[in-house]
Amino acid sequence: MRNKISTSDAKYFLGFDGGGTKTECVLADAHGAVLARATAGPSNPLRTGYTRSWFSLSGAADAVLGRNKLRADDIRGICAGLGGAGRTGVVRRAKTFFERSFPNAKVLVTTDLEIALEAAFGTGDGIILLAGTGSAAFGRDVNGRTARAGGRGPWISDEGSAFDIGRRAIAAVVRSEEHRGPSTVLSKRLFKWQDCRNWDSLLERIAKNPDDVFPKMFPLVAQVADSGDEVAQGILSTAAASLAELASLVSSDLGWSDREVLIGQVGGVFGRSRFFDKAIEAELKKACPRAKFVTTKMSPAEAAVQIAIRQSLAKGNAA
Repeated sequence: MRNKISTSDAKYFLGFDGGGTKTECVLADAHGAVLARATAGPSNPLRTGYTRSWFSLSGAADAVLGRNKLRADDIRGICAGLGGAGRTGVVRRAKTFFERSFPNAKVLVTTDLEIALEAAFGTGDGIILLAGTGSAAFGRDVNGRTARAGGRGPWISDEGSAFDIGRRAIAAVVRSEEHRGPSTVLSKRLFKWQDCRNWDSLLERIAKNPDDVFPKMFPLVAQVADSGDEVAQGILSTAAASLAELASLVSSDLGWSDREVLIGQVGGVFGRSRFFDKAIEAELKKACPRAKFVTTKMSPAEAAVQIAIRQSLAKGNAA
């Protein structure tokens, strides 16, 4: 990777993809060339709190700036797609944070759904199915009209997410131990996987921070499902149906029942389990018979930095 030295007329841009598990930051020049990328901890303020979110965002930004010998003053534009940014208060506080940290930058704070949609379709129409720590579907038509389903937090929404799958997996272990449900390989591997001695220590961790426990279960569920564990497969089948329902609701809201529907998939649950990926595809085909699956053109963080550049150019031309 080539290093850049700050100059008075050089323009650099940052794109952030901040969710409940991790943050990715991308640094690009005015031509859109990616110069550096870095990851840090979670930065969804509604799940981690604002202090931890600012720490993650700052850490990721400092990493890419340091590699290119740049300062905060060299950044001319920022787009941050954050989980939780569907709320006005989150957007306001995050925008203030970025404006104080990068005084020369034009700042846009939007949702992680918006940058995921950009990553898959650019400015075109389609539906993005996002499933990581949380889950949601988000779509846009050619006229700019949007529709959304899900993504309202783990206690009332986020079906099919890593959090939801992990919670169901641990509940399945409880039912198995109490002879209220079928046996599962998950029972034998749960405590070692979570680095806990017993139920007391695991329940203590859940009470303290469920985001540190439930999403961590997803890779284990994926593994044992691919090995034939029927309980894990049942959990993933339910999750696949839930995700397909989200996409179907968005398609219906946009009036796409009788046309081809482009669907992109973004998030940590995809590509981790052969069983789950096939189940999701099958459920999506049932829910949206004319679905056509597309590969995302870039990462959401890369899409965010492209939005930052486009926003800067648009404002520059307007001036």
